[in-house]
Amino acid sequence: MTLPWPAIHATHGGIWIATPDGATRSVGRGEAIALAAEMPAVLLNAPVTATRLGYGELMGLDLLELFAFVHPARFAVPTPAGLARALGLEAPANDAEAAGFLLRAAQALLDRLGTKDWAEREGAWTAAQALFRLRWPWSAAVTERIDRPERAERWLFAKLPEWEEAAPRPQPRPVVLGDAETEATLAHLVGERAEPRDGQRAYAVAAARVFDPRMGEGRPNMLLAEAGTGIGKTLGYLAPASLWAAEAGGTVWVSTYTKALQRQLDRETARIFPVPATRARRVVVRKGRENYLCLLNLEDALQGGFQGRAAILAQLVARWAAYSRDGDMVGGDLPGWLPTLFRRAGSTALTDRRGECVYAGCPHYRKCFIERSARAAEGADIVIANHALVMILSARRREEGAPLARMVFDEGHHLFDAADSTFGAALTGQEAIELRRWIIGPEGKSRGRRRGLAARLSDVASYDEEGALAIDAAVGAASALPADSWLGRMAEGAPMGAIEKLLAAVRDTVYARAAAADAGYGLETEAANLDPALIEAAAPAAQALEGLVRPLARLRQRLEAVMEDGPDWLDGPARARIEGAIAGLSNRNQLLAAWVALLARLGGPVDPDYVDWLAVDRIDGREFDIGLHRHWLDPTRPLAETVLKPAHGVLITSATLRGSEDWAAAEARTGAVHLDQSVRRFEAASPFDYAARAEVLIVTDLKRGDLAALGQAYARLIAAAGGGTLGLFTAIQRLKAVHARIADRLARDGLPLYAQHVDPIDTGTLVDIFRDEARASLLGTDALRDGVDVPGESLRLVVMEGVPWPRPTVLHSARRAAGGGSAYDDRVVRARLAQAFGRLIRRADDRGAFVLLSAATPSRLLDAFPPGVIVRRLTLDEAVARVAEIASAGDAFSPQQVSGIRLAQDGDAETE
Repeated sequence: MTLPWPAIHATHGGIWIATPDGATRSVGRGEAIALAAEMPAVLLNAPVTATRLGYGELMGLDLLELFAFVHPARFAVPTPAGLARALGLEAPANDAEAAGFLLRAAQALLDRLGTKDWAEREGAWTAAQALFRLRWPWSAAVTERIDRPERAERWLFAKLPEWEEAAPRPQPRPVVLGDAETEATLAHLVGERAEPRDGQRAYAVAAARVFDPRMGEGRPNMLLAEAGTGIGKTLGYLAPASLWAAEAGGTVWVSTYTKALQRQLDRETARIFPVPATRARRVVVRKGRENYLCLLNLEDALQGGFQGRAAILAQLVARWAAYSRDGDMVGGDLPGWLPTLFRRAGSTALTDRRGECVYAGCPHYRKCFIERSARAAEGADIVIANHALVMILSARRREEGAPLARMVFDEGHHLFDAADSTFGAALTGQEAIELRRWIIGPEGKSRGRRRGLAARLSDVASYDEEGALAIDAAVGAASALPADSWLGRMAEGAPMGAIEKLLAAVRDTVYARAAAADAGYGLETEAANLDPALIEAAAPAAQALEGLVRPLARLRQRLEAVMEDGPDWLDGPARARIEGAIAGLSNRNQLLAAWVALLARLGGPVDPDYVDWLAVDRIDGREFDIGLHRHWLDPTRPLAETVLKPAHGVLITSATLRGSEDWAAAEARTGAVHLDQSVRRFEAASPFDYAARAEVLIVTDLKRGDLAALGQAYARLIAAAGGGTLGLFTAIQRLKAVHARIADRLARDGLPLYAQHVDPIDTGTLVDIFRDEARASLLGTDALRDGVDVPGESLRLVVMEGVPWPRPTVLHSARRAAGGGSAYDDRVVRARLAQAFGRLIRRADDRGAFVLLSAATPSRLLDAFPPGVIVRRLTLDEAVARVAEIASAGDAFSPQQVSGIRLAQDGDAETE
């Protein structure tokens, strides 16, 4: 059957239309837009196509939506080539052929619906009927190809498996891993065909000592390990971790900073447990609850809570949920591109981002993905988590007397930043309104189910009069918190309530002190020498917060009393729900205590342990939050107290743990300096021959601030490399300006260019596309400097727009003053340069160039790069020629090339 629709394929290099008769032609934007408006057209990623056409929002037959329906919980790179590979079709040879390919792909997906071996058939007929009622563009074609099942299909919430309670895990046995058995385990994981790596074996043996029995309370077995790229540190620590877990019967928590490494670790554990069913029990990926699908939110969405395009997204997410491994919507098996197809109708409303969970009061509690993950982690051998979650759980477990005992922190160079975020406090409008909603529930015309304290604890209120009074008092006190439309009242100068008046005073102070050059960006000022009006506003605000602390504390006491009384209605689910409420109340009271302490310091003496500041957060000049902030000057102090000291064994590892600094710097950045004993250290250099595989080029003739010249430099360098370029920026506006200048030009030469903050695609998918297309290039900011693993030809050139100096924020300025002034800045820059350079060489046969577009790069910073790497200062013309030469070379630099180029040290450049 020939499909009746045309297909539109649009890139920066051109637009093509394929008609049902097989003809393909190139068209202009106006004709393509007119055709799309006149009749449905097959598209691949409608938001991206609309962006390429310069059109606001484009409706059509999006192949990615159809793919998500036909193959839920499967991933495909959202490009013609990626879709072809996922469907087993021949990929189009060029963009001109891509439009015709879209029709073939649509036909293949629709044909799949009629085959007997379609693995995802269950539930498809029911979902198709619902989508037909929602007028999903594909629904007519889909429903006519799916036969009605003989028996009614089970609803999603009926077929999801239930988790089961399990007895607490016994205390791990005290075991000592022998060097020989550790090496044997490593050899088994690596495989017989792998080359022996002495550095990896030494690393695994050193890591095994982390799992020795602890010799004293507050004295963990701790190892700081720097293992250069290529050592194989992942298997190096998984070998002793899995061996200890098997012999001791305990759990090892492996923590990362990026989701990309979490996914990599999850894949690597298949070497330990090759049988999928065993692996599912023994390895658990654990994230914060805001990452998982909330089944109650999904049910609300399916029953009318979502309208329009959002309702279609809910149906596709329900299809995915039936086949998902763990319900993880952020970095799990939900394709990252699916929510972005719906733009404003995103998926965040389907997760529990407000902490409004009703726990056992939810009808889907026994099937909840979040609860299943938490319980599975209790009995797992390996739990893969992230730094923030591990820190939060460690603090909670410490209070309960059951801390996380064995931990591995990979990407350990980010531990300081993770601790900084975790242990900081912020009294902002957005934080305060979320607390109000958690206590009072949705207000006004909100259609969401009511989930305030009164609704969540109605049975307690009816049983315990004092508890009911505490709930009423808490709801009354919460009315002092900011309410809906608070930002509008700030702009109008009409705040309501003590907290809003405080935020208005914060806003006035920040704007009074802001420099004119800050227009359009977030503003901040140190919380010192404050205006009397702000100090006066703090007192009633603090009183309002304290007025909320008391009823919440009283309610917690009453809930604990109800648990002790054990009334007849207190069955297992009710007990679990009250336990969840007690935990939630404890967390909120801690938050309120931090806010009250923050306000108490305003106008008082400076506390040397903390840094306080006021901020107005803005995007493109539009305010989105206002508040007061407090961070530890040294966040590794609470890290050491709440995470490291209660542990029995801790491994902190990274390829750049020390960077170019000494071990004292690494101990300071990881919290080891705050322990009562010395820690072990391990160092293994990368086996890669960086001197023969890479070089650094510093361009000397590019005028700073000249956007046209900057764009020209990026375009010429990308063209010289034939694509395969990662472009890194320190400012989003410069990234956007450069992309706008060069994307069309490069695309016409067959060099597609993608960009964060420009393309309506999530960052993870952008990296997937970049990895998949050897001639593509990607522009991005900080998130790409350390979270990208693209080995091979797809990444052969890294270009940085300038030296990545830290932003002169209030917090950075305080740490700079305490950390040695300009020497502190240099340490930060060296670490960023090392991380950026680390994107270039990911395996032994990689080669390429690292280009820094800054004539003022100080030579003292060049030791951020591996020893022996060629560093040359040269003009842009010379850099372009050199990049072209490297790109065309078939092998590494010759010994003559390496020895003939001397590190440029003459005429040290001045700091920018």
